[in-house]
Amino acid sequence: MYQPETFTFPEDGHRAPVPRPGDGAPSLWLVDVAAQGGAAARLAPGILDAAERARAAQLVAPADRACYLTAHTALRLLLGARLGVAPRDVPLIREPCPSCGGPHGRPATGGGVHFSLSHTRGLVLLAFAGVPVGADVELLQRPSVIAEISGQLHPAEVRELAELSGPERPVAFGRVWTRKEAYLKGEGIGLAEGLAAGYVGTGPEPAAGPAGWAVTDVRVPDGYAAAVAVRAAGRAPAGPADRRR
Repeated sequence: MYQPETFTFPEDGHRAPVPRPGDGAPSLWLVDVAAQGGAAARLAPGILDAAERARAAQLVAPADRACYLTAHTALRLLLGARLGVAPRDVPLIREPCPSCGGPHGRPATGGGVHFSLSHTRGLVLLAFAGVPVGADVELLQRPSVIAEISGQLHPAEVRELAELSGPERPVAFGRVWTRKEAYLKGEGIGLAEGLAAGYVGTGPEPAAGPAGWAVTDVRVPDGYAAAVAVRAAGRAPAGPADRRR
């Protein structure tokens, strides 16, 4: 299980720490929105681009808007520090989708730095690596939500959840959901390929996972689950047959 670093916004909005992924290990940062949201709101107008500011303005719920501003402002600060450019000048693009070739694949900088962003109510997770990476953090779900969507998982994962008692299920579901989401985000396909793709398991330790990927849980506060997936160096993106395994 990875232990992420805690991100605090710099007072001047520029001197952010530099993400330095290790050999095969991502650089992970956790941001507490309640503690950092005020600083993010102050810095965001001078850091986010017009599209990001417009997206934030469209979010009606204050909690959602605070989470978005915190996540994207922190991302630009960390990427700017890594690339050696001002946060507002970080070039953010979308890679082609590996499934259809459309312009909605993994977010990227075009500069060789791979990253992934995830946020849920109150918490942001950022991952940086020298190879494609995906990260996900989620609030633990209510039993009614788990019952509604758990049947869409890999058949073996469905069986594992069914064998657990009610109190054990939210944590196990959080583990499998974030592992699956992290892998799919790393591939650049999101949930469009279906939750049944790739077995990652519901237990305390992730299963071996899809070929060419290392899926690892991330330590987060109680009430949340998180995971990160890192593609092996030199591994080509998976094709549809690989993702069904």
